[in-house]
Amino acid sequence: MLDKVTQLLLVEDDEDDYILTCDYLEQLDSHTFNVQWVSSPEQAIETLSKNEHDICLLDYRLGASNGLDVLKEATANGFSGPIIMLTGQSDDELDSAALDAGAVDYLIKGEMSSSRFARAIRYALARKDVEGERVERLKAEAENRSKDRFLAHLSHELRTPLSSILGYTELLMQSDFSQQAENELGVIYRNGKHLLSLLNDVLDLSKIAADKLELTLSEVNLDSMLADVYTLMRVSVLDKGLTLRFESDQALPLVTRLDATRVRQILINLINNAVKFTDKGEIVVKAWTQHVDNKEMLFFSIKDSGMGIAPEKQQLIFKPFEQIADVESRSVGGAGLGLAICAELLSRMQGSISLHSEIGKGSTFTISVYPGDISDVERQVLNFSSVPQLQSKLTPSKVHGRVLVVDDLRDLRMLVGHMISSCGARVDYAEHGQQALEKVRIADAYKAPYDIIFIDIHMPVMGGKEATIELRKMGYKGPIIALTAATMKGIHEELAALGFNDVIPKPVDSSSLYQCLQDYLVSPENAPQAKDIQVKALSEKRQRFLLVEDDDDAAQITQLLLESLGVETVIASSCAQCLQILNHDQQFDKVLLDMHLPDGSGIDLGEQVNERYPELRLVIVSGAEPDPTEIKDLNIDRVLLKPINLGLLETLIS
Repeated sequence: MLDKVTQLLLVEDDEDDYILTCDYLEQLDSHTFNVQWVSSPEQAIETLSKNEHDICLLDYRLGASNGLDVLKEATANGFSGPIIMLTGQSDDELDSAALDAGAVDYLIKGEMSSSRFARAIRYALARKDVEGERVERLKAEAENRSKDRFLAHLSHELRTPLSSILGYTELLMQSDFSQQAENELGVIYRNGKHLLSLLNDVLDLSKIAADKLELTLSEVNLDSMLADVYTLMRVSVLDKGLTLRFESDQALPLVTRLDATRVRQILINLINNAVKFTDKGEIVVKAWTQHVDNKEMLFFSIKDSGMGIAPEKQQLIFKPFEQIADVESRSVGGAGLGLAICAELLSRMQGSISLHSEIGKGSTFTISVYPGDISDVERQVLNFSSVPQLQSKLTPSKVHGRVLVVDDLRDLRMLVGHMISSCGARVDYAEHGQQALEKVRIADAYKAPYDIIFIDIHMPVMGGKEATIELRKMGYKGPIIALTAATMKGIHEELAALGFNDVIPKPVDSSSLYQCLQDYLVSPENAPQAKDIQVKALSEKRQRFLLVEDDDDAAQITQLLLESLGVETVIASSCAQCLQILNHDQQFDKVLLDMHLPDGSGIDLGEQVNERYPELRLVIVSGAEPDPTEIKDLNIDRVLLKPINLGLLETLIS
């Protein structure tokens, strides 16, 4: 492989020096140079401004002009490569002036025959490469942030109209009107669900690529989960004239520790694929457990009697945007993301996916997931005993109470309100957070408070997060449920920390909404205690904290949380700013110190605060446990580990 040619611009008005410099450059083994020579300041500025050279050697004396002026103007015009200043004699003052003007080095022409010349060239080019890599990294990070913002916006913009499409179609299908347009409504509903499925696939793959996909492990009734999948898939299987069987040759654990949503997503995806590519026969889903590498894994196989997959296609289908068959010749649809997502999800659940297929004989996909330690879990043969309970979730008992629905989109407000009022509750509406606050104040004044509030996160005037913080400040103790299309990692923890009791994703699913109403309105005294977030009553004397945090987002959310607890919070973004504030005001109950600040560490700052203001109580805020030996002599009240939430902060003011 040929070495890359380094483009070098030599700015030199003496022809002899030009020839000598070229000779010295040819003697350097580390690089191959293509030298362009210009002799006037005007030519130099014009050429450098094009930013086409990797490095520039610039003579200090250019007739009546000097190289410093060229250096400054070329840099201002956008030249990004390294510039080495050349001069005939040593001059410390000129050396400093050249470096201050932006030169990376300063060489005496007599040193060009020495190793220092070669080293200066090599180091300058190495720094250019490092800087180029840094710029590319920053650009990539900026593009990723921009992509995340775009995906969040895309999710919100697409899920919002889909909520109306699916919700109102579902209502019409349950009404008398459905008898006149049953087929047409079914087409709308199925296509709306298909659009939602495609959106979820694209967002899931993006979250996986950015390592932002969140798994939520919980205790899952395996029988109930499989019955749920069977119920969901049975209709589409029957519509195509196929048979769906779930079976197991052994007793299965009653309870497993899984992300039920994701396992259900994988099974539904694989069964859907089997239905797409099977024209007659049956689809059989089997479940069993088996020890692999000293762990008992949970296995599922999905076997169809369809067209089969050619050997050369069998690995290809697990790659994004690849499909099993030509979608122009078969009505199979989809973005070709499902199997790629399944493979990634299973990998994150310590499992795997494999395929056995023969053309004309069908395919069998086998997946495994780690179900937690199930060695002592009771087991029984699969029997679908949970089907009645699953159905009951869709038809909740009548509820009572006052409900406030807050959303800036009228269609969504009315849709959610209609679902709630059909269960017996009285519904009121608000268009944004500010209006919701006013409604709650009026309701409290008339001794008719709202029993539950459903509130959208993103709204004009005042969003759901800000409104919830204000509601908790006002003393509202009832449950607040977030309506949001956001599904990125950490969203549930963030909302819980702000005072939300639960989250319902958009598009709003009727069963999720009905379950939420049952939890909080049917028997409020029996609502799950784990969901209750009690807001601490404000003390008579309002506390004051000084928060020292250089990350604007972290500082803002911590300030919002503290102020929701009635704590006046002052923010400093550096050690210097902290000491400046304390120089004029020491009336703080606690000083919260971030460990990593732009002009020093939290430990060093804590020592200075201790020395000057020994009566102040310090709290270390860190992403990792600090070294006990470093903080043992400080007046540390507590150490809080990030991420900070409402519960942690409550302990500070108790």
